Parts: sequence; structure tokens; C-alpha cells
Amino acid sequence: MQDWSDGYVTDIAYTYGYYTELNPLRARIALLDSGIVPPDVRVACELGFGQGVSVNVHDAASGIAWHGTDFNPAHAAFASELAGATPLAGRLFDQSFEEYCSRKDLPDFDFIGLHGIWSWVSDANRALIADFVKRKLKVGGVLYVSYNTQPGWAAMTPLKDLLTAYVDTMAAHGTPLVERIGAGLDFIEKMLEGAGYARANPAVAELVKRLRSQDRNYLVHEYLNKDWMPMPFARMADCMASLKLQFAGSAHYLDHVAALNLNKEQQQMLAGIGDPVFQETVRDFIVNQRFRRDYWVRGLRRLRPLEQIERLRAERVVLAVPPAQVKFTVAGLLGEAALHRPVYEPVVEALADHRHRSIGEVEQAVARHGVSQGQAIQAIMVLVGNGTLHTVQDVEAIERAGPATARLNGALLQHARSSGDMAFLASPVTGGGVQVGRIEQLFLLAQRQGIAEPEGWARFAMDLLERQGQNLLDGDKPFSSAALQLRALEDQARQAAEVRLPLLRELGIA
Repeated sequence: MQDWSDGYVTDIAYTYGYYTELNPLRARIALLDSGIVPPDVRVACELGFGQGVSVNVHDAASGIAWHGTDFNPAHAAFASELAGATPLAGRLFDQSFEEYCSRKDLPDFDFIGLHGIWSWVSDANRALIADFVKRKLKVGGVLYVSYNTQPGWAAMTPLKDLLTAYVDTMAAHGTPLVERIGAGLDFIEKMLEGAGYARANPAVAELVKRLRSQDRNYLVHEYLNKDWMPMPFARMADCMASLKLQFAGSAHYLDHVAALNLNKEQQQMLAGIGDPVFQETVRDFIVNQRFRRDYWVRGLRRLRPLEQIERLRAERVVLAVPPAQVKFTVAGLLGEAALHRPVYEPVVEALADHRHRSIGEVEQAVARHGVSQGQAIQAIMVLVGNGTLHTVQDVEAIERAGPATARLNGALLQHARSSGDMAFLASPVTGGGVQVGRIEQLFLLAQRQGIAEPEGWARFAMDLLERQGQNLLDGDKPFSSAALQLRALEDQARQAAEVRLPLLRELGIA
């Protein structure tokens, strides 16, 4: 009998990540910025949803009816537990792709999401997924897919194979995988000293050092599966073309701003390439692309320039961080760049009260500062890309999502009592997740339980931490006394009450 895991690591739990690119609302502005008609998403599917954080957040916060499967029953059980007694729980399964993709009771979908799946499954499973997309994605629908790509993995691919071989043959099989992968990294780092491979590929030593800083559970899932294949963009485009899908642009907003990633000569070179697939392929070589996050559309339709700008101007955004904490820098592939304050400061000022406004309203507000329409739109794209702004759904959708997000956030806050591995809460305003750390989640939980004053929130959090033998860090070391830790928590609580809670209220979270 074939192993149900099909060569995928199952004895280590996957991380509890939230992935904003899976939010169809966020896809809408990216498509509009590329001049493409976005679909009206009502039914969506996530294949391989992991622990189910994203699918739960998006089902609750957007009103979209999500479906999905993750073949790992522990993942599916946790995702269903988060869903509770909602209809979503009945739409989540622990079936293999072969079982799920052959179901006869699934609807057609406006949006299908594949995060961290395509590069990590077998050719047979990729064929099943491709056939599912071909049959079940509606005309006009969007496929989101993230995947490892070339040429960025060219130097690392042999080391991945070596790491897997070490764990399989040299490491003691009775030890946990996270320890075996650590021993494998030790071995590789020692092997690279003076090795001809390291001299020919000088970047690999730095890559191995970077791996050491990453979550070991993530590394196990990334590197130790039987199937692992970075796919060049041109090969992906051929596959998508066979499904009648066209490339619609990157889901990573900052990729849309050429100046952050390419110098002028590189921009001119790409502008001279008429074929979009070859253009993307050349760009991947220029930036040494390792990981792509792309939208593909079935039946892609272009907007006329007037339609494009009118629909963009109708989209709404909200400031998702306190104005004083906005960083006027952004990290692109060329390094960190300073944002042009005469353009960006007026945009932040126009949204400083955390009320959501249309892009058109922001344009009007910044025009008196000499900021043009094009500058305002690019600034908004950059600020959404670095998490300063979030996209906003319509008022009716916000009202409908309120009860569902309140229920889900209640479950997430309960989870924060014992763990900080889910640092997001659901916002009915954004239709997605907003980053909220564990301590702030404990403050919100205290508030939900009727504790009104920040000092009480701090005591509530302190009691939970003490009962579990957990400590906050003062720099890189634990606080030297309980009194100092409580004082630090009180400072954080007062700061949260003054700065963060008003923001979270506007986002429909607090």
C-alpha cells in the first residue's frame, strides 16, 4: 500500500502562517494596476491549506465561501476546530489531491489559491492540480500560485539534495527531524570550507548561514520532502497556457514598482522585449529570482485606460499602523530605498485617522501638496506592499463579516493564552488578517473578559505567563525579576490603549 503522505513530511507540524496574497480582495488592486478586469469572487478554494489560518481568516472576514483540502489530518482537524460550528468546517477536508480533485459535489470557483504547494509535490500531483484548475476555475477567475523558481535556486539545489541525503543516511534516525536537519547544516557548513563548490558559488555559504536563522519546522517542510522542484517561469507559463490561463502579474505589490528592483538600463532592456513570457524570464535572471507569487487569469480581459483609472480610484484603503510608526523606507531587490517624503507624507496624513477612504479621495487630499494622480497611486501600491496600508472591502461586506470575525478572533485569542504562533487576527474591514502579536492579543482577551484598565491587562498577561513558566525578554535576556517584567507589561498595555487599540477598533478587531 502506498504511504498516504506520498513522500511529504508529516511528522513535523507545518507553521501557523497567514498569507495575505491568498486574500482575493488584495488581488483586485494588483489586477487593476495591471489593467486587468478582476472577478467578483464569491466562491474560492485553497488546495493544501496547511494549518488553515488563512482559509479561516478569509472565510470569516470576506464573506467568500471558501473550500479546501490538506491531506494531513492533523492540519485539517486544527483548521476545522478554528472554523467551529460554521459552514466552513463542512467544506474543509483531509483528502489527498487525487481524492479531493475528483469530488463531484464541488462548485466552480472564482479564485483558487496554491501557496507553498506547486514546488513541493510530485509530477503526478501537479497534473491532478492542473486538471482541477482547468475544470473548476471559472472563466474570468484567478489562480494564485507561489513556487520556487530558477535561476535563484541554481546554486542551492545541489546543497538541498546533499542535506536530504545526509538526513536520510548519516543522521541517527531515532532523533527528531529538527535535530537531524541541524546536524545536516553543521555538516554542510564544515564541508564548504575550502570546497571547490563553495569557490565556484560564493553565495552558498551565506545562504547556509541564513538557513540557520530560520524556523526548523519550516526548514523540514521546505527541504526534506521527496519532491522538490524549482520551476522556471517559462515552463510554468507553458503549463498555464495549456489550462487557458494568462499571466496577470505578481501578487507581491512591490514587484509592480520597477525602480525598487531594477536600474534604468535593466528597465530599458525589459521594456524592449515584446514577449511577456520572455520578459519575465529575463527579469528573473536579472534579479536572480528564487520565489514567485503570481496571479493567472482564465479569460484575461484588458481594461481601457479610463475604465482602469476609474475602478482604481474607487478602491478603498486604510492606514494599518499608527502614523508615527510609518517607516518612509522600503526594501526592494536593489536594497533599502528612502521614500520621497513630499509624496508619501501627504498620503499618510490623508489616512492618519485610520478611516478608510477611496484612492480617489486620497488623490484629492494630496493634490494640494502637488502630488499627481500617478504619484499617489504608486505611493499607495508601495505602502500596501510594505504593510503600511491595507485594502478595504465595501461597507455591506464589512457589516456582514463582523459577527464571523468576532467569533474567529475569540478562538485565536484563546489560542494566544498558551502560544504566540498565530500573530494575526481577522479584520472585517480588510477582508483579511492584520498582524497582532501575542501580548497585544492577551490584552484584547483581558478586555473581552471585562478588565477595563491597562494595568489589569498587564496583570492578566503576567498571570498567564507565570503559570506556564514563560518570560518576556529584556533585550536578548529574560527580565531579572517579576516586578520588572510586570512593569514592562504595564508600559506595553498603556501604549496599546493609547495607540494600538484605536487603530484595531477602526479595523473592526477590538
